[in-house]
Amino acid sequence: MRAQPNGSHYIDGGYVEDESGEAFASIYPATGETIAELHAATPALIERAIAAAQKGQAVWAAMTGAERGRILRRAAAIMRDRNEALSELETLDTGKALSETLVADAASGADALEYFGALAADITGDYIDLGGSFAYTRREPLGVCAGIGAWNYPIQIASWKAAPALACGNAMIFKPSEVTPLTALKLAEILSEAGLPAGVFNVVQGMGPVGAALAGHPRIAKVSVTGSVPTGARVMQAASETTKHVTLELGGKSPIVVFADADLDAAVSGAILGNFYSTGQICSNGTRVFVERSVRAAFVEKLVARTRAITLGDPLRVTTDLGPLVSRAQYEKVLSYLEIGRQEGATVACGGGGAKVDGFPDGVFVEPTVFTDVTDDMRIAGEEIFGPVMCVLDFDDEEEAIARANASEFGLAAGVYTRDIQRGHRVVAKLQAGTCWINAYNLTPVEMPFGGFKRSGIGRENGRAALEHYSQVKSVYVEMGTSEAPY
Repeated sequence: MRAQPNGSHYIDGGYVEDESGEAFASIYPATGETIAELHAATPALIERAIAAAQKGQAVWAAMTGAERGRILRRAAAIMRDRNEALSELETLDTGKALSETLVADAASGADALEYFGALAADITGDYIDLGGSFAYTRREPLGVCAGIGAWNYPIQIASWKAAPALACGNAMIFKPSEVTPLTALKLAEILSEAGLPAGVFNVVQGMGPVGAALAGHPRIAKVSVTGSVPTGARVMQAASETTKHVTLELGGKSPIVVFADADLDAAVSGAILGNFYSTGQICSNGTRVFVERSVRAAFVEKLVARTRAITLGDPLRVTTDLGPLVSRAQYEKVLSYLEIGRQEGATVACGGGGAKVDGFPDGVFVEPTVFTDVTDDMRIAGEEIFGPVMCVLDFDDEEEAIARANASEFGLAAGVYTRDIQRGHRVVAKLQAGTCWINAYNLTPVEMPFGGFKRSGIGRENGRAALEHYSQVKSVYVEMGTSEAPY
């Protein structure tokens, strides 16, 4: 089973290889097979990518927004036409079930390209009447932007960063995670096929040093990273040396608050979607599920029954619900937290260990796990696990639930389940989270800004808000009379 690209990198409109860079492999998590072998970008290759991006950006920025938009929308159509092949490649690279990648990965990337392609012609400034004289503003591109991706949603993250950046007239150099390097190259191919000028979207591969080189480079105007809090802190520090723009979409330990009057079946669905989708490897997951004490037993009964029905298996079969974790390292990390939860005194309501799947003896599968009798001071309730591990906690009243939900260094997301719509709005207004849902969870339409509070990040992706993070405002004062000096 191979998925070898034509080159490790995509620069100036074509594939590039440089075998002097550090070698690394893409592994299919279900079998442990090497599906592709690549090389990290060398400093010389990074400079080549930046030079290509600067040249391409000048061409791209000179085009009208309408022209840029047509190319982005054309790329979205190509992505949709190739969704099945892209989804299969994403499954091979990540291990995520094909039933998910078919609807949530390249498809959402296409949504982003289409949405920002539609907005590209409407990126305008303002007119300011000053009573005789006037001023106006121009919204201009930043220049060359760097994107650093995570391994859980490779092509989606690449698209979420590229689409607004390109719509605003920037060029982008994107570094995928070394764990999942393949689909960003396909995105680059598609953008070129759609008519994007050479150099406007480039892909360079590698580990931390490559990302650090991009984040600290003086000719890169902005860096946008999706990753862990420690990674985001390092990128922000590197970016500060040249005072560049930064967007950080980082980790979370998000709460879901289920009130006694909620539709419990809907709340259980939200908890499952917020914990087990993508084998639990989603930054916004609601891994702290607070359930009002009077309905806790009924909620847990429904939750356990549905969790036990989840099918683990061959990720390439559309009947499979959950695939393996992305890597052996992530597998070991999640198993260590399952043991920590037991040692801390939490109760394993279901799951609780590694899973054996017929035909996949080397696959890194983990049982979807529900811990009950969890308290706020437990490590499993405070630290991001990034696996299919849910913590169920009890509460007695609204104010208690809000206070405990907010007692975290993170603030990425939050959900509230209640039939009382006034309560729903009241509670989300008090939750310290950048992305909230009422009677739903983990739904992220491209029209809605996505991002966090506190240590979960800076800036926003998606929605019109993203355009503000990939452009800069120039103010122009126009004197219609005579301007005299006071001395």
